[in-house]
Amino acid sequence: MKKQSKKVSRAENQQERLTKIGWIVGFVDGEGCFSIGFVKQPDRKESTRMRRGYVTGYQVAHEFAVVQGARSLVTLKELKSFFGAGDIYINRRHDNHKEDLFRYSVTRRSDLLEVIIPFFERHYLRTSKKHDFLLFAKIVKLMAQRKHLSKEGVVRIALLSEKMNHKKSRADLIRILRDHTPDSIQEN
Repeated sequence: MKKQSKKVSRAENQQERLTKIGWIVGFVDGEGCFSIGFVKQPDRKESTRMRRGYVTGYQVAHEFAVVQGARSLVTLKELKSFFGAGDIYINRRHDNHKEDLFRYSVTRRSDLLEVIIPFFERHYLRTSKKHDFLLFAKIVKLMAQRKHLSKEGVVRIALLSEKMNHKKSRADLIRILRDHTPDSIQEN
């Protein structure tokens, strides 16, 4: 009897894990976001020194995030526990909401490359978010190769990122990088 009950336990554990994976994929499909952002970071003069900016003039940021209201905070805690990466932040701006919003966010590149991206490469998203994820994964992998540190790399990343989410145009950024970035930028 004990052997049989152990087999049932293993089967139940496997079924529970598959159910949890399916829940996570579905939840992220509906509520998650894979995003790439650009922040202008040129050289700038501070009171006591000149602070060097990024060679390209832009910092490229990456984030996997899921946002929920306070009543659903437990779901974000489950995601954090499952992935073992990222943090949960509170946004006290209510805007159109009657409760605080919480954001589960993974920004550390190693966590994205070793945990988040492999998970969603094994367990496919089913909505249009799959397309966003594939572009996101490609961009993060380019950044791991340090491509974001060159003008050409940032342009390539901007072109890929403008196909993500709501297809936000990066035309101004691309024009600036192509036309107005100093020629002294070296490919790393």
